Amino acid sequence: MVKILLVGNGAREHAIADTLARSTHNPKIYAAASDKNPGILRICEQTGGEIALGKPNEPKFVAEVAQKFSVDFTFIGPEEPQFLGVADEVEKAGIPCIGAKKAPSEIEMSKAFMRRLMWNHKIPGRLRFMAFKNVDDAIAYINEYAESVALKPARQAGGKGVKVIADLQAYLQEEKAEVKRKHTRDIYEKHMQPYTDIEDRILIEQKVEGPEYTIQCFTDGKTIKPLPLVQDNKNAYEMDTGPETGGMGSIGGPGLTLPFINEEEYKISASIVEGVVRAIDRELGEPFRGVIAGQMMLTALWGPTIIEFYSRFGDPEAVNVLPILETDLVDISEAIIGGKLHKIDLKFKDTATVVKCVAPKGYPDRRDLAKGHPISVDEVAIKKRGAKVFYGSVGLENGEIITGGSRAVEIYAEAETIPEAADIAESCVECVRLKDSWGLFHRSDIGGLTLLEKRIELAQLIREIYNYRKEKDLIGRQVDWIPGRGRIEYQA
Repeated sequence: MVKILLVGNGAREHAIADTLARSTHNPKIYAAASDKNPGILRICEQTGGEIALGKPNEPKFVAEVAQKFSVDFTFIGPEEPQFLGVADEVEKAGIPCIGAKKAPSEIEMSKAFMRRLMWNHKIPGRLRFMAFKNVDDAIAYINEYAESVALKPARQAGGKGVKVIADLQAYLQEEKAEVKRKHTRDIYEKHMQPYTDIEDRILIEQKVEGPEYTIQCFTDGKTIKPLPLVQDNKNAYEMDTGPETGGMGSIGGPGLTLPFINEEEYKISASIVEGVVRAIDRELGEPFRGVIAGQMMLTALWGPTIIEFYSRFGDPEAVNVLPILETDLVDISEAIIGGKLHKIDLKFKDTATVVKCVAPKGYPDRRDLAKGHPISVDEVAIKKRGAKVFYGSVGLENGEIITGGSRAVEIYAEAETIPEAADIAESCVECVRLKDSWGLFHRSDIGGLTLLEKRIELAQLIREIYNYRKEKDLIGRQVDWIPGRGRIEYQA
């Protein structure tokens, strides 16, 4: 019997545990977690495993738990344990790990490292950028150049602190510059304040437009096996408004692509991820083993373009793909460990999927207000309606499920079309409530026809420009007009 230790306790980890438990190897599932996720706890108990409570970001804690339970391998869910060297410590103890070691995980942790890697190895889909170690240098750059930019924390900061500013109206140039300066200070003083593990603090990237999507891949450091595309919806409120979150819901399928991304674009996206995996090995001498995901955008500049990388499954994106994975996840994991992923044939159920996240009010900006509420989930009613619940930021306390301040549950549904799956998931939202009458919110538009048509229309427009540029051999090339400097051409 195979014994597996899962690291983490969110909806993504619940989906991983659920997929591992379907294996024909009948594995025992254990978990190293900070809270008792009721879904993960149930799977652990059903398979004969258990949860060890502690700090899953602490390498020694996870390694000790892995040794205590004599597991055959460990599967890391979130990014922070990777950044802090959990995989390194576990493998030092002689236990294989699905999840990037500290050095390769920098592809997600440091956005500046990712950008430099892509430019150094001339990987398509790269954007111009500047990285700054102090706020004064960043503001001096902003004062000199009037450009449309994306301002970001240079480190992965849980999706917080990203701001895209279009600088197109000359009469608003100074006003836009002031917004840029203010947000740059916010990044430095607020969003990067908790992190001391990288020198770069602020990233300024060229602004691009287009529909976003995610391609998640298994890799053993040599071979990549791409999964079906997923499109996450980051904004908190309807029609892509409000602050950015970790993701309020996602869509996928049917098949490997999305209604607004074609097969050729899927293949190009996979080749970009493959190029980065090989570049990591060449640059660091350390293979990337586990799951790597490209957060992509279809742009006029490149077509498939990298916005950022994940060194793990996305959340909620994992919840779209893992329930339809027909290949045994234990077999995939063992192939990754043994460097034989090329022998695995990934198979998926051909269906459309929709995930809707339900969060307490206060998320994402006031997580203190979203925390500590008793929640009730009618799983029986949800199952009768053809959907499934994956528990997120919640924990069991004295027999009650209590919210942790982030997305509490993720409702998964599948159907022949995305709108049909969305209707099923939407019908289940009422089965989730807070017992103390504190408010919940979700996005009813995710997967709906209106939002889907908006994505399709944008993709068609971008694709026309991209294909024209491709015909004229202009892919990756850009000409800017900078006041006081004139015409500047960039050749990627």
